Amino acid sequence: MIYLGLDLGEVTLGMAKSDSGIVAEALKTFRFPRNHYIKALDYLEIYLQEHKIDVVVLGLPKHMHDEIGEKAKTVMRFKSRLEKRTSAKIVLWDERLTTIQATKTLKAANLSSQKIKTSKDSLAAVLILQNYLDYKGESND
Repeated sequence: MIYLGLDLGEVTLGMAKSDSGIVAEALKTFRFPRNHYIKALDYLEIYLQEHKIDVVVLGLPKHMHDEIGEKAKTVMRFKSRLEKRTSAKIVLWDERLTTIQATKTLKAANLSSQKIKTSKDSLAAVLILQNYLDYKGESND
């Protein structure tokens, strides 16, 4: 199974991948015009086919009190549209605090603010995917 982790923002799509189903690795951050999710869907449709992705783990940005806000509703609409374009299984995964965690990790590595800005979304996707893989691995034991 090949897994793809996604962190969807208003202008970015952080991406991570796992060929092993054990370890997630950062891929890239795809940029698109603000709130122009069709561009991201077009890109993903091709990427999923070319790389034979079996499972997409899409971060769901819930509020801290487990409520679904506007950003989460956008992600849910994105999921529905993506499902119509691919045969890959699409899983929503709670991503609370992953971008904050990614930013703190990059700051702790003493990276420049520009490097942090360009890397935080793909690292957030790594955290989303790794959390999912860890959960999946533990539930199989």
